[in-house]
Amino acid sequence: MNPSKDLVAASSIPLVLSILTRGDSYGYEIIRTVEELSGGRWMWSEGMLYPILHKLEEAGWISSWWQPVAGKRKRKYYRIEPAGRQALLDQRYQWLQVHGILEQTWPKESGI
Repeated sequence: MNPSKDLVAASSIPLVLSILTRGDSYGYEIIRTVEELSGGRWMWSEGMLYPILHKLEEAGWISSWWQPVAGKRKRKYYRIEPAGRQALLDQRYQWLQVHGILEQTWPKESGI
């Protein structure tokens, strides 16, 4: 089952910030990482990712720069900033709260 658009949208910011804690990255690589982490169930598009990256950059949570790549077009790389790390900690806490609440309320038997 694929996740709903609402769930994907809600989790996109902490997911991008988490990926950037692994190291600097560029758009296509972030999209591929999401696909890999989800086992191919989440297929992000550039049209979905780049507005998120712009939003994070405007908030000061990430920074970017262009880097030449031998024989290819230059790439725009993104790096998480200290404010982004703090935002990620805050979001992680909130997601864990949601997870904990849901775990307590879901029926234990299958076949809800």
